[in-house]
Amino acid sequence: MNHIEKVERPWGCFYVIHDENQYKLKRIELKSSERISYQYHNKRSESWTIVQGTGIVTINENDTSVGVGDTIVIAKKEKHRIKNNGSKILIFIEVQTGSYFGEDDIIRIKDDYNRK
Repeated sequence: MNHIEKVERPWGCFYVIHDENQYKLKRIELKSSERISYQYHNKRSESWTIVQGTGIVTINENDTSVGVGDTIVIAKKEKHRIKNNGSKILIFIEVQTGSYFGEDDIIRIKDDYNRK
């Protein structure tokens, strides 16, 4: 088991809870009214389980409202994003599976913070 690593982002932060060759596990905290970039990954798929708050998930331009207990499955190369539409922090657990889990496998299509 690895130590827990916290990574700050303009929209909130995430914690790397576990990182193995076969999977990576994160806790992601999204500030009120913030959203991650609209993005996809070439080498991994993800599943998100909402554990606090409410949000709107966009997958390939289709929006779905989510709340505590909901799980979203995102296939490799599917365009996706999540927005916190609540007044408190949105927290979800992300499980990544695939062949590579580096942050450089984030291909951003739209980003509120003008990151590449």
